[in-house]
Amino acid sequence: MPGDPFSTTSADEVGEEIIVMTEEQRLYYMEYYGLDKPVHEQFLIYLKNLMKCDLGKSIHYKMPVSNVIILHIPWTILIVLGSTLISTITGVILGTYSAQNRKRGSDRIMMTGMIAFAEVPSFLLGLILLLIFSVHLRLFPLAGAITPFAHYNGLAEQILDILYHAFLPVMTLSLAQLTGVYLLTRNTLITVTTKDYVRTARAKGLGEKTVWIRHALRNALLPVVTRVGFMIGIMMGGVVLVESVFSYPGIGVTLRSAVISRDYPLIQGILLVIAVSILVCNLLVDKIYSKLDPRVAV
Repeated sequence: MPGDPFSTTSADEVGEEIIVMTEEQRLYYMEYYGLDKPVHEQFLIYLKNLMKCDLGKSIHYKMPVSNVIILHIPWTILIVLGSTLISTITGVILGTYSAQNRKRGSDRIMMTGMIAFAEVPSFLLGLILLLIFSVHLRLFPLAGAITPFAHYNGLAEQILDILYHAFLPVMTLSLAQLTGVYLLTRNTLITVTTKDYVRTARAKGLGEKTVWIRHALRNALLPVVTRVGFMIGIMMGGVVLVESVFSYPGIGVTLRSAVISRDYPLIQGILLVIAVSILVCNLLVDKIYSKLDPRVAV
């Protein structure tokens, strides 16, 4: 990306003032933020500060990067975790139903619809939901995470308002990831039901419900759990577009703002936090995996 943060200060919204600095001002701020040093020296300084949990100071927000991230990341965590929960549960239920009705008309219709639905990009899906439920039906707000200047009578009312604003972003991310969970559950269940231990369970006289839940589904969930860890990483990348569609004040919109304004310390801080979050999620998935299948426990 050519240029530096101080060549011009870009406006985020139409109508905002664009500040053009003089050469003397630009050189002063380049020296102040250490951007006049060689790249390798900047990197060593960054690593030294990182050892002290110092992510630097945001050029755009004029405050520590850690404070900016702390202000915005809870909103992203809310919609990512909510979307993961909804898409996983719904995908497992639909995948199980489809596997039980394999080769029937309902299975073919559901699988065809899911595959076609998966081709819709998340940002386009968000725009469609926004037009239908916010513009035409006026059931949900157009933007934001809370009602501006709202006075709540209690914590419960505030939580309901937050969930009300998060509904469409959560549904967008959930629908975007639903097909992957559905197909993985369906195909894994179809494979698992051909195994000897499933035949043995049926030969013992166990009911079909018990066979499907305790023997087939439990083993089919192992790759689904792995998929969930991978899915969280995809969502953290896709949340930039979804939050931009709904003007949701999460880490995705903040990253977009940082890229536009060339706020390098903030970009580095956000990407580092996202990377660590994905690694932590993968670690938790491994722990859950070992609980579901003791054979892989270390």
